[in-house]
Amino acid sequence: MASNPKEETQAPPAVVEDAAAAAAAAAKKAKNEAKNEEKRLAKLAKFQAKQAKLDEQKKTAAAETEVSEKKKKKAAKAAPAPAFVNTTPKGEKKDMSTPIANAYDPNAVESAWYEWWLKEGFFEPELTEDGKIKPEGLFVVPAPPPNVTGSLHIGHALTVAIQDTLIRWNRMLGKTVLFNPGTDHAGISCQSVVEKKLWKDHKKTRHDLGREAFIDEVWKWKEKFGNRIYEQFYRLGASYDWGRVAFTMDPKLSYAVRENFVRLHRDGTIYRANRLVNWCVHLNTALSNLEVDNKELPGRTLMNVAGYDPKEKFEFGVLNEFAYEVEGSNERIVVATTRIETMLGDTAIAVHPTDSRYTHLHGKFVKHPFIDRRIPIITDEIAVDMSFGTGAVKMTPAHDFNDYEVGKRHNLEFINLLNDDGTFNDNAGPYAGMKRFHVRTKIIEDLKAKGLFVGVKENPMAVPVCSKSGDVIEPLMKPQWWVNCKPMAAAAMKAVTDGELKISPKVSEADWFRWLGNIQDWCISRQLWWGHRVPVYFVNIEGEENDASDNHFWVSGQDEAAAKVEAEKRFPGKKFSLEQDPDVLDTWFSSGLWPFSIMGWPENTDDMQKYYPSSLLETGWDILFFWVARMVMLGIKLTGKVPFKEVFCHAMIRDAHGRKMSKTLGNVIDPVDVIEGISLDGLYQKLLDGNLDPKEVATAKAGQKADFPKGIPECGTDALRFALCAYTTGGRDINLDILRVEGYRKFCNKLWNATRFALMKLGDDFVPTADTTLTGYESLTDKWILHKLNNAAIETNKALAERSFKNATDAVYQFWLYDLCDVYIEVIKPICDADTTGNPAAANAKLAAQNTLYTCLEAGLKLMHPFTPFVTEELYQRLVRRSGDKVKSITKASYPVENKDYFNEEAEKSFDNVFEVIKVIRSLAVSQNKKKDGEVYIQTKDDKLASLLEKENLAVLTLCKGIKEVKVLKDSKVPEGCVSADVPNKATVWLRI
Repeated sequence: MASNPKEETQAPPAVVEDAAAAAAAAAKKAKNEAKNEEKRLAKLAKFQAKQAKLDEQKKTAAAETEVSEKKKKKAAKAAPAPAFVNTTPKGEKKDMSTPIANAYDPNAVESAWYEWWLKEGFFEPELTEDGKIKPEGLFVVPAPPPNVTGSLHIGHALTVAIQDTLIRWNRMLGKTVLFNPGTDHAGISCQSVVEKKLWKDHKKTRHDLGREAFIDEVWKWKEKFGNRIYEQFYRLGASYDWGRVAFTMDPKLSYAVRENFVRLHRDGTIYRANRLVNWCVHLNTALSNLEVDNKELPGRTLMNVAGYDPKEKFEFGVLNEFAYEVEGSNERIVVATTRIETMLGDTAIAVHPTDSRYTHLHGKFVKHPFIDRRIPIITDEIAVDMSFGTGAVKMTPAHDFNDYEVGKRHNLEFINLLNDDGTFNDNAGPYAGMKRFHVRTKIIEDLKAKGLFVGVKENPMAVPVCSKSGDVIEPLMKPQWWVNCKPMAAAAMKAVTDGELKISPKVSEADWFRWLGNIQDWCISRQLWWGHRVPVYFVNIEGEENDASDNHFWVSGQDEAAAKVEAEKRFPGKKFSLEQDPDVLDTWFSSGLWPFSIMGWPENTDDMQKYYPSSLLETGWDILFFWVARMVMLGIKLTGKVPFKEVFCHAMIRDAHGRKMSKTLGNVIDPVDVIEGISLDGLYQKLLDGNLDPKEVATAKAGQKADFPKGIPECGTDALRFALCAYTTGGRDINLDILRVEGYRKFCNKLWNATRFALMKLGDDFVPTADTTLTGYESLTDKWILHKLNNAAIETNKALAERSFKNATDAVYQFWLYDLCDVYIEVIKPICDADTTGNPAAANAKLAAQNTLYTCLEAGLKLMHPFTPFVTEELYQRLVRRSGDKVKSITKASYPVENKDYFNEEAEKSFDNVFEVIKVIRSLAVSQNKKKDGEVYIQTKDDKLASLLEKENLAVLTLCKGIKEVKVLKDSKVPEGCVSADVPNKATVWLRI
């Protein structure tokens, strides 16, 4: 019987019910389980969120801790190191047994050495055993004596940097060297400063004190600031022979000044004459042209004038036109002047002889409107430009330098209007007793009242002002002592033409001939109290009245007794008394003797025989005529020789903006402030301690805040000296940027770190070879750096001999920074660090590298020493010495010169080829941001280069940071995934990326 499927699958009703119940139970269970799982997952998620939050908090805490630690470390790093305290007893050698400091500190490095150098006598001239000049030669520099008017400025630091570099260089070349220091009494400058301070502190003038008491005050000032200047010289490292320090008013030098005057007066070179001088009313003295500044005005300007109420201002920068009435007619002749008050001294009207406008007036007269005076109309083709103004020029020969010459040509009357105090005298008629600029205002009013004032025109002009007082200079007729300069100037020019005297740069030589070719006689009288009193006496003959401007009645002598002998010869049998001229001599008259008066002239001393003439006179180009020319003129005249064989003129230092240094601008820099560093507040305080008036202080403060908002950073002496030499290019101006000086402090730091690192690589047990002879085991890199060292020595010596200070500093900077530090020291690191036990070849290579490194350090420090004396001495003293080397100080070490054994152009060419490849590898790695594990492949058709690169593989890897492998491919292909760059005409470099 067939089965029925439905029947087979159909369950009994009871069974179906049980199954349904079971299913329901299972569903319920599943639901519960799902619910429980949901709860579990929710709890888990909650737990995980909580855990994540805790982990995040831990991370944050850890990060904050790390940041905090970094901040602490940074703060600790930024915190100033404990102030250095010099514990070396004065004059003793610094203790070099302590470990070298980790960081370069110029304050610590520059301490103690100068006093030790002095005590050891390193700066004194070194002679042969029998007291003669050494066979290596002689080098003498008479240091220009700074004025004892305060303290040195950055211009003096430039002078020291250049001169002392040459002095130290020549000393290291083995010559007999003399660097003679001193200071100048600076007559007008010093008297002006002391008078200003006397008034500021005590409201007294020099006349309140009297001559002797006032001079005592100036001597006190000299002692205070003369010593301060010497301390600044110490800080600058100037290697002077301090046993010879001189002051222009020392007895020996004063004797020379008097002798100079007496000789020149008696032979007629010095004479007395009533001529125009630059008169400073405020200081009541005549001035040299050097002491007069020309203040440029663009046009009409209202100015304050010294000695007047500060609220009063007077008009400058204009031409005032007014008319003179022609005598006997209705005509008027119009003239123009920038100094209308001088019309009271007019003694002629000049017109051009061919000017048809005035032909009919030739020989006629005009009437002075305020004084009973007839004024002639003259013709002069030199003085008159027909195209300028009206073509008629007023002549005031007693108060204008150009008119003075016209007055002499035409024999005009010279009418002096001015008293010494700036008031007008009786020659001014109704204006007598009035101050000169009050007369200016009044004259214009009175000319207008008479209908004679024509008008005013803008007139750009230069107003001569006193560089010391700011007063407007007045040309004034004064009986003074003058020097006839033309014959002496001719001799001075001939000395240059004949090659006896060299002047550089060439632009200064051109100035020399231009100035001396147009020289005028020199007024040497000064109406001061401080200085060398003129050693000349007026002979008052009993019963006679003689003209004090007549040279015949003046006699000179070292003292009154000598003058009396001279007077008795000139006026035999006459009764007389002698009266010394109260004036003093121009400061340049005494400083003009400096190169030989410091050697004992007029006596023929041993020093005169040994050290005169000097080798070099180095100074600023701006005083080539005022000082240098006078030294040469007087030297030839009095000694028969040029006082020095060479003159080098350095540039004038300006601020970073190109402005002239000026106290009122606040940009005058004390070199010690650059050496030590100073805050802005510290700069402010120095202004307050000076002699500026409150208004000037405010202006100077603003200037300081703009230029030095954070003050001046500590740079150290070595960085300052190096920077000033690096700035010296032969140009006329230096725009000094303190940040550049700070940059050279970092260079000194590089020297320090390189030497410190090198000393570690040499090790405590290293002993250098007895001399600098090659060992024969030198690598290509060793030969290359020695060749570079040799080049640096050649270039530096050549540059210093040519006075090319920038080239000299460039040569040593290039060697130290780019050759030694950046390349050689890096290349030999793995060589010096290698364990050479059991490997003689490696041991020889290591020793050769160490000896090469030592040679470079020793010679490199010597090359640097003339520029940076302190850091080089400190590091030199850290070097172990070669056997037999007894030199106590780097100041006496031999300067590196050419060593032909080091000359190796082949090594230079080979290493330069390798370095070209290295530079391309570095550039390629940087462009691909490949900082580690780099693989480099080099393709070249040059078998010699390929072999060289394989041989120098370690050097290439060492100088290419982040590159782990360098392969030179010959026949194999470049791997996949590389980028390339060409080494022009040599190879292709591939970097795997």
